[in-house]
Amino acid sequence: MEIAPNTDPPVCKIVNYSKFLYEKEKKEREARKAQTKIEIKEIRLRPKTGGNHRDFKVRDARKWLLSGIKVRVTVRFRGREITYPELALEDLREIAESLKDVAEIEQAPNMEGKTMYMMLTAKRPSSGASKPGDKEVETKPEVKASTKVETKETAVPVKAEPSA
Repeated sequence: MEIAPNTDPPVCKIVNYSKFLYEKEKKEREARKAQTKIEIKEIRLRPKTGGNHRDFKVRDARKWLLSGIKVRVTVRFRGREITYPELALEDLREIAESLKDVAEIEQAPNMEGKTMYMMLTAKRPSSGASKPGDKEVETKPEVKASTKVETKETAVPVKAEPSA
């Protein structure tokens, strides 16, 4: 196996190929384990969904958002309901309003076929506000030590060759 092909002479190494493949697969498995997967939960409603039913779905969405999961709110139209998309838009706005303390709208209400959806994501904690359970850590001001670099130019005597 070539290690450094650009050097002169090229550097090569004798390797057990099956061991090499095993190590490569092992690295790939570790890389897959380290990846973070974005999870999206969905709330499905209809324009005629009652307030009580919507409230418990919003309560579930609040729980998901607090745990860091994105939430897609979908309103599905059936039959002649499609002629009144403003009802669904109003429902989505009310849901966004009730979750505004824990969520921000990632994607505004959008109509796609017979469904209207909106994507909510958890609010990022602002740098000034701290969570109730966070411990406050006292920070000391940093003292930067100035470093001086002194350079001395030294004169090197050069022997002059005698002229012939």
